[in-house]
Amino acid sequence: MGIANKAGDWAFKALTAGLGVATIYLTATFSVNLYRGLAWHNAQSKIEKQGSSEPAP
Repeated sequence: MGIANKAGDWAFKALTAGLGVATIYLTATFSVNLYRGLAWHNAQSKIEKQGSSEPAP
């Protein structure tokens, strides 16, 4: 029973470590994607503002 307990403990530790790494990875990629999305949106807004101030052809 002691070996099974240790194996279960190690499996649980591996699972929780994997979940922790996945959480950190997803948080980092979400932050990068959010930053890129906001930068893209800001650039689009600037293009629209510049385009509306120019006279129509």
